[in-house]
Amino acid sequence: MIVGVPKEIKNNEFRVGMTPAGVSELIKNGHTVYVQKSAGEGSGFADADYEAVGAKILPTIADVYAIAEMIVKVKEPIEPEYKLIREGQLLFTYFHFACDRPLTDAMLAQKAVCLAYETVQLADRSLPLLIPMSEIAGRMATQEGARFLERPQGGKGKLLGGVPGVKPARVLVLGAGTVGTNAAIIAAGMGAEVTITDINLKRLRYLDDVMPKNVKTLFSSEYNIRAELPTTDLVIGSVLIPGDKTPQLVTKDMLKLMQPGTVLVDVAIDQGGCFETSHATSHSEPVYEIDGIVHYAVANIPGAVPFTSTRALTNATLPYAVALANKGWKKACADDPALKRGLNAVEGKVTFEAVAQVFGLPYTPVDEVL
Repeated sequence: MIVGVPKEIKNNEFRVGMTPAGVSELIKNGHTVYVQKSAGEGSGFADADYEAVGAKILPTIADVYAIAEMIVKVKEPIEPEYKLIREGQLLFTYFHFACDRPLTDAMLAQKAVCLAYETVQLADRSLPLLIPMSEIAGRMATQEGARFLERPQGGKGKLLGGVPGVKPARVLVLGAGTVGTNAAIIAAGMGAEVTITDINLKRLRYLDDVMPKNVKTLFSSEYNIRAELPTTDLVIGSVLIPGDKTPQLVTKDMLKLMQPGTVLVDVAIDQGGCFETSHATSHSEPVYEIDGIVHYAVANIPGAVPFTSTRALTNATLPYAVALANKGWKKACADDPALKRGLNAVEGKVTFEAVAQVFGLPYTPVDEVL
C-alpha cells in the first residue's frame, strides 16, 4: 500500500502522524511511504531521518494526498485539505465528527473512508488510540490551568500548591477517566486540594484507594458541582462519551457562582466541550474571559509537546496502521472488532451511529459497508 504522512496545518500543531521508527515498520512490511517535506521537524525529526529508513520526501501536501492510498495524520483535515481528499481514500486520524458538521459534510462529499482514532475501542470499552493523548492532555490541563491562575494571565494570582502558612488552590476535576485521573495526579503532585467527580461509583472507589490523600472523590451531579464552584480555583472538564457530543456540566448561569479569576480548562472541547460557554481556542490565543471567568479551550493540547506526544501516538497507532496497510481497510476492520468501531464514515455513508444521531443524518451499519 502507498501511505502518505502530510504535514499538520492546524494552528500550532507540531505533531506528525508517524515517527521514522513507525515508517520503518511499514516499509519492512513491503509498503511505500511518502512524507511531506519538513512534516516531522516540529517533533524533532528531520527529513533525513525519514529518508534513512526508506521514506520518500514530497514537497507539498497536495503531492502527498495525490499519491497516497492511506493518509496517516494526527488531527482532522481542515478546510484547505478537503478538496485534496479522493473518493475511497483511507484517512486514519482523529476526527471528532460529532462537534463539527462542516467536517462531517466535507468527508461525506469527498466519499473518503474515515477511520477515527478516538472511536477505536477494545472489548473492555477502553480507547487505545485516545489513551496516550488523553494522558498528556490531562497532565497538561493542570499545567496550563496553573499558568492561567497567575495574575498577569488573568487568574486569581494563586499558586496551585500554596506555601507553608498559605492554603493551596482548590481544583475540581469533572470526569474520572484517563484525562481526569491524570489531571488529578498532577494537581495533587503540585500540592493542590483536589476533588474529582464521576457518576461511576466503582471508579470513584478505586480512585479513593489509590490517589494521594489530597484527592477527594465526589459523585457527579448538578447539585454537587454547584456546591463546589464557589470555593474552586481551577475547574478541569474531562468528560467523554466516545464519538458523541459531550454533555455540558457547567452552564452559563453557574459562572456567577465562581469568583473572578477562576480558570476553566475544557479538555472535552474536541467533542463540543463540557462548559456551555466554551468555544475552541488555539495555542496562539488559548484563553478568553466571560463574566470574569478565564476559559482555556485549546482543541489540540498535546500539540504543544510534540516531542513527547508524537512518539506516544505512534506507539499506539502503529500496529493498527500496519494491519490496515497489510490487509486493506475492509479485511483489517472485519478481522478486528476494535478497528471496525473506528469506521465513522465510508464513501459517503455515516457508519457511526452517534454521529448520525447528532446531525440527523442517515445511519448505515458498518457491517453493510464491509
